Amino acid sequence: MRRAVKFVPLVLLVSVAAELAVFVLVGRTIGFGAATLLVFAASLLGLVLLRREGIRAWRGFREAARSGRPPGREVTEGLVGLLGALLLATPGLVSALVGLVLLVPPVRRVARVGMQRSAERRMSSMAAGDLFGPRRVRVYRGAPQESAEQPAQPTASTGPASVAQQQPVVDGGGAIEGEIVEPRQR
Repeated sequence: MRRAVKFVPLVLLVSVAAELAVFVLVGRTIGFGAATLLVFAASLLGLVLLRREGIRAWRGFREAARSGRPPGREVTEGLVGLLGALLLATPGLVSALVGLVLLVPPVRRVARVGMQRSAERRMSSMAAGDLFGPRRVRVYRGAPQESAEQPAQPTASTGPASVAQQQPVVDGGGAIEGEIVEPRQR
């Protein structure tokens, strides 16, 4: 996280330069008065959508909490909508375009899944389970991990069949390789 903070001033500088360059290009094409009106209209639309997305996110969270479902999906969906509306409300044509793209449902779904995965990586599995619900896990059987308490036992064959027959060490503190599989949404 600290590495990313170092680049914030550079990202802000590049985004301001890009906004100015796009504004000048659009201003030369359609006129500066029309470009200014376009920026104001996008910002006004963003403010209206910011209110709407905030209310929608709050209602989704409340409904999930009321029905006893984990609220993670509604929270991430609301955050993506709020981010899109906030970018649209920010004065600038590039940010307005990015905000509009984030509000398109297929892109919004992809951004929500990415945000959810990022949040799951950054929090403990218990907190992620509470926020996003239980996970189905596929466990692939592999070679047991050697521990200091158990000496390694040589095996006669080393082919794939012998690997599939071996049981992983669970009680010795060894890790089980697995894959998180999202449950299908209705």
